[in-house]
Amino acid sequence: MKILVIGAGNMGLTYAEGMTTSALLGKKKLKIYDTDPKKITKLKEEGIFDVYNNLNDCLPFSDIVFIAVKPYHCDSLFSEMKPLIKQEQIFVSLMAGVTIQSIQDGLDAKKVVRAMPNLPAKVGKGVTSYTASKEVSKVELMSIRHFLDSTGTSIHVETETFIDASTGISGSGPAYVFYFMQSMLEAALKMGFSDYDSKVLVSNTFEGAIELFNQSNLSPEGWIDKVASKGGTTQAAIDSMEDNNVKELIKDAAYAAFDRAVELGKEK
Repeated sequence: MKILVIGAGNMGLTYAEGMTTSALLGKKKLKIYDTDPKKITKLKEEGIFDVYNNLNDCLPFSDIVFIAVKPYHCDSLFSEMKPLIKQEQIFVSLMAGVTIQSIQDGLDAKKVVRAMPNLPAKVGKGVTSYTASKEVSKVELMSIRHFLDSTGTSIHVETETFIDASTGISGSGPAYVFYFMQSMLEAALKMGFSDYDSKVLVSNTFEGAIELFNQSNLSPEGWIDKVASKGGTTQAAIDSMEDNNVKELIKDAAYAAFDRAVELGKEK
C-alpha cells in the first residue's frame, strides 16, 4: 500500500512518523510532500521517508493521501491536486472545519475520510475521531483506522457533527489542560516553589490523577468525593471553583471551539 502525507507540519509529521512502522506499507517507504525547502532538506537527510516537493511525482502514485495542511491553504492545494488524482484513491483530511463535501467538490473525488486528531499524537497518546463518505468501503475504513491508530487510538463517529464536537473536546482539549496547568504553575511559584519543583508538583499531579481515572470505573465526581473531605482544604478549593462558575466556563469554552469548527465548515 502506497501512502502519501501532504504537509510536513506538526500533525503531518506526527502521523507520518507513526505510520512508518505499519505492516500495511510492506517494504515501501511512506511518501511525504511539502513546499518548504528547509523541511525538505532536513527530511531527505533523515532518510525515513521518500520526500517530494512536486505533486506530479507522488500524488498520482499513492493509494491513500493524508492531507495535513492549514485549512486556509486547502483551496489552492485542491486546485493543484485536482488534475492529478484518481477516483480509486482515498483522501484522509486532518484539517479542522473542512467538510467532506467541500473536499469532494474541491478535488472532484468520492472517497473522503475526515479526521480530527489532537496534539498528544506526538507522543503516541493521541485520540482521533473520524468519519467517511459512503463511497469508502468497510475494508478500506479498517485500513484507515489502522493508520490512525499508529499515533494512539481512534473512534469512528457516524456524522461530521461529531467531528466538529470532538474538535471542542479532544482537538482543542489539550490547550484547556495546559491552561489549567499554567494556572497551577503560577500559583505554585507565587507560593514560593522553584520553577523545577512547581513543574514536578503540577505535572505529576496531572499524570497521577489521569492514571487513577483510567484504572477505575469511578467518575471524576467520585474521585473528587474521595479527595475532598467536608471542611477540608480540597473542599475549600472546589467551593471556590463552584462559586466562580468554573465548570460552566469550561463547558462554554468547549462549545466555543465546537461552534468555531462549524463556522469554518460553512466558510468553505
